[in-house]
Amino acid sequence: MIRILVVEDSLTVGTYLEWIFNQQPDMQVIGRVSNGKEAVSFVKRDKPDVITMDIEMPVMNGLQATREIMSSCPVPIVIVTASRNARETRMTMEALSAGALTLIEKPRGIKSEIGEKAREELITTTRLMAGVKVITRRAPSPLKTPLPPAINKDIKKISTDKAIKIVTVGVSTGGPAVLKEILGVLSPDFPYPIVIVQHIASGFMDGMVNWLSGVLEIKIKTGRDGEYLQSGTVYFAPDGRHMTVTRSGMIKLIDRGNDYICPSVSVLFRSVYECFGDQSLAIILTGMGSDGALEMKLLHDAGALTIAQHKASALIYGMPAEAVKLNAASLILHANEISALLKKIEDEFIRHDKIVS
Repeated sequence: MIRILVVEDSLTVGTYLEWIFNQQPDMQVIGRVSNGKEAVSFVKRDKPDVITMDIEMPVMNGLQATREIMSSCPVPIVIVTASRNARETRMTMEALSAGALTLIEKPRGIKSEIGEKAREELITTTRLMAGVKVITRRAPSPLKTPLPPAINKDIKKISTDKAIKIVTVGVSTGGPAVLKEILGVLSPDFPYPIVIVQHIASGFMDGMVNWLSGVLEIKIKTGRDGEYLQSGTVYFAPDGRHMTVTRSGMIKLIDRGNDYICPSVSVLFRSVYECFGDQSLAIILTGMGSDGALEMKLLHDAGALTIAQHKASALIYGMPAEAVKLNAASLILHANEISALLKKIEDEFIRHDKIVS
């Protein structure tokens, strides 16, 4: 039985969430509280298997509660919010960075089709997150838990002299925190454009982009149709549209059609394969499912440098695992090793540029 604590200041929404979970044969709401302070106290008394956490609440908000819980008595936390305003979205992203596992939109009306889909997503996500092992996060210090060796032990010995024109990334659950880590070492002098598909709840992409723009040095933006890629810039696929690239280095956005996953890592990776082939670096990070794995195999077999995140540092070892199963990864690295490799690429390019000039 999955034991759930619902943290929600709205009586109506809290009652609705409790009803949704208690309808499931493998779920039981063991507590419902109306603010973060009560949530912290509850967890100390009776540790649940998973918490659904609202963000904007009186007394103590969801970000503060997440920080306290993850630093003292860590429990899997799912942020459940309906708000998309800048302030609350920023707090949500900080909560993910502080150790909350994922973000999901609050389910709406009981009888609406949208509400039914949202309920199913809430149930599935909460069920899955309840099984994730979380560790103590001592803010603001970085994670210091030792990681087992990756398959490739010495980043310094990995050759980075391969001709590269583009870096492409696919990521899902756990993405905001790992992207902050990986991209955090890069500067506007990074020599290539970086194009990313991040699966995130609808309506929150712009908020994530704005949050990353505020905490990272490298330029972060949402890709626009017809825009030409620039080095030292990170482009995210926008909400509800596929992002592809052309041989001339231009972004082309495509309507989702009937695709279940949109934006899709597979669609982006295939366009990178067709247009840049072995002159690309492709990375698959934490996330559920298999989006992008087959296309990473195409890139790998074409001679591109391909990287899958190691399972010990991936929040959800789904997408990277599928790539590894297909022998699609040239390298299997922890998140900190991926950031070190990207930094090495930047530093070596800058040194070479100075020598030439």
